[in-house]
Amino acid sequence: MAYFETEGGGHVYYEHFRGEKFPVVLVHGWGMSGEYWASAIEALQAEGHGAIIVDHRGCGRSDRDFADMSIGAIAGDVAAIVRQCGPERVVLNGWSLGAAVVVAAAEILGDRVAGLILTCGASPRYVQGEGFPHGGTAEDVLGICSAITADRPGFFRTLAEGAAGEGASEALIGWVERGFLASGPRASETLAGLATLDQRVLLSSFPFPVLSIGGANDAIADPAIAGFAADCAQHGTLVTLNTGHSPQLETPTAYNNVLIEFMRKLA
Repeated sequence: MAYFETEGGGHVYYEHFRGEKFPVVLVHGWGMSGEYWASAIEALQAEGHGAIIVDHRGCGRSDRDFADMSIGAIAGDVAAIVRQCGPERVVLNGWSLGAAVVVAAAEILGDRVAGLILTCGASPRYVQGEGFPHGGTAEDVLGICSAITADRPGFFRTLAEGAAGEGASEALIGWVERGFLASGPRASETLAGLATLDQRVLLSSFPFPVLSIGGANDAIADPAIAGFAADCAQHGTLVTLNTGHSPQLETPTAYNNVLIEFMRKLA
């Protein structure tokens, strides 16, 4: 475990699991932490790949009091941590809001990026807009911030039930709920960025393979977003799993098989 010190003196938590093959950078969804990638790390290590996890600003073990909590700032942290760890090539894998982070980080890292994975991603857009009829509205996203302030434990319990997927065990729901509850008081500022996010041009510019993994029963991110992302990318592939918003938690074996198959094609 280690901390990356930002220019402003804040500390971003990360872990670097080394392997003979190039690593996958695993970026969690909003309000979560790197611990929710444990099964994927095990699968990658068994295949000889390294893994790097990063806790967003305001989440997990990272500091809470950053002046800038934006998606772009978190992407800058991810890119800086990759450079600090030193691999010449990486695959970036972002879950939910983390997908928006890795798309932005891919632009910064340029030729270091061998591939991109969007896991139930909130990218290239999360809300409806011109030429994009999917998802909810900007008002919906901004309303979440108010709902968190009004009833933090109640809202996060409901959100955990949605994120864990239909029929999830109480253990899984509780695990996800604890992640949300542990997020900092200003983490909603990061979430608010989804109200205006538009990465369509950026995603379409990438020359490397992009794997978009969607959950057929996703209640958090419209499943149509995953298909749109795959179509938007120059070299995009869509895989739809019979899960909700968290396939790496709900059906880890099936998810890891898809992940490893993608990695083998890049080797």
